[in-house]
Amino acid sequence: MSKNSRILCPELKHLVMSAEEAAKLISPGANVGMSGFTGAGYPKAVPGALAERIRAHNAQGGKPFRINVLTGASTAPELDGKLAEVDGIEMRLPFQSDPICRDRINSGTMNYADYHLSEVAQYAWSGFFGKMDIAIIEVVGIREDGSLIPSSSLGNNKTWIEQADRVILEVNYKQHERLEGMHDVYYDAALPPHRKPIMLTEPNQRIGDLYLRCPIEKVVAVVETNAPDRNTPFKQPDEASRRIAEHILDFFEREIKIGRLPKELLPLQSGVGNISNAVLEALDTGPYKNLTAYTEVIQDGMLKMLKSGTLQMASATAFSLSPEGLAKFDENIEFYREKILLRSQDISNHPEVARRLGIIATNGMIEADIYGNVNSTHIMGTRMMNGIGGSGDFARNGYLSIFMSPSTAKGGKISSIVPMVSHVDHTEHDVKIIVTEQGLADLRGLSPRQRARTIIENCAHPDFKDQLHDYFERACASGRGMHTPHLLNEALSWHERFEQTGDMK
Repeated sequence: MSKNSRILCPELKHLVMSAEEAAKLISPGANVGMSGFTGAGYPKAVPGALAERIRAHNAQGGKPFRINVLTGASTAPELDGKLAEVDGIEMRLPFQSDPICRDRINSGTMNYADYHLSEVAQYAWSGFFGKMDIAIIEVVGIREDGSLIPSSSLGNNKTWIEQADRVILEVNYKQHERLEGMHDVYYDAALPPHRKPIMLTEPNQRIGDLYLRCPIEKVVAVVETNAPDRNTPFKQPDEASRRIAEHILDFFEREIKIGRLPKELLPLQSGVGNISNAVLEALDTGPYKNLTAYTEVIQDGMLKMLKSGTLQMASATAFSLSPEGLAKFDENIEFYREKILLRSQDISNHPEVARRLGIIATNGMIEADIYGNVNSTHIMGTRMMNGIGGSGDFARNGYLSIFMSPSTAKGGKISSIVPMVSHVDHTEHDVKIIVTEQGLADLRGLSPRQRARTIIENCAHPDFKDQLHDYFERACASGRGMHTPHLLNEALSWHERFEQTGDMK
């Protein structure tokens, strides 16, 4: 045990052991709930030790050693990567972004279930995933009474602890001890017919506890670690990202002028990535003050906005910072402690709360079609990229749902605006705004054919605009189904052409 131990509960001190010893407590076929959300707060040691155990077991032949891995969202190479590398995952849910996982999913050697992040906890409570055998949860420390100081993400940790028969705790000394007090863990959720309203009307409200509760008798191992989160550097915004951000800010200004948005906007939700950070950076250089965020992750851009006063406070379920962002956070943690709340993801993504607060949701997409359907998960219709994440929670229930992408990919060989998306995650009914570097299409109040003309004219790249107009006009001329005209024998021909020739043109 560390000299300056953060394990203060007397009953748990004797359970301190190595990651290798803890990994022996996990059986083949187990349902394992692991902490972690967007590369933050995931267990750093036990998954790797388990992967080595699986490697050794499988080298001996016999029945393969595989487990089912449930998390909050994506984790990191130390968890997803190592377990996938040894073919140790039978089922993975609800979201991932690891390249080895992705390869196994798309080769059919790993099962993957993609869920709206707000629904995962209730699915677990309802027993849809089966019995939770064990949970592996990273924490900052263990208090005298056995309560747990959450780490840099909350995700589904509360649910995994509640549902699991046994719990392994990783106490990570690399996580800043002043994270204590930044969490809001809601314990009054229930299944129908016993649900109560979520009494949250402002992003800065506290409705829960500071700490995670875990019955001491459930804990079977405590592992001490000292390892950082996966801190992914963000690229500086490129020209396309900057232009997308400019279109969105111009749109906000118009909405404010006609009275559809207040000058403080509405609570912001921002997906993860370089385009999202470009939008945040643009907001920070604009005329805005005292904005709020009710989102999933705190990114570098939000830290900067909090520091400048553009953003008053931010509610999320996890951090997703670059190394530079983490250094700034640690350096100014006393300031950020007053500005940031981390909640469990069933609350950070709760449809009721998103609808009540009137969220402005900005998320990335792979492609959109001319009628406003969006594909955010599958390349060419079949190959999983990462997953839907929380975008659906906010797109369906927010006040504004904005989907963003450069108008082309693969050096201009793929159009992000197509006749028909090859996979649908967000239907035209949930998509209000589509933005590329070419322009912004406001789809509110438009019929399908009006949407098509608006999207093609405003969002399509010039290299593909004539093709799209030609497809749409011929579909309209066919006289078949004039509400949403399509040429079924051509609707997916762009994707087929790319698969055959490497170019949609």
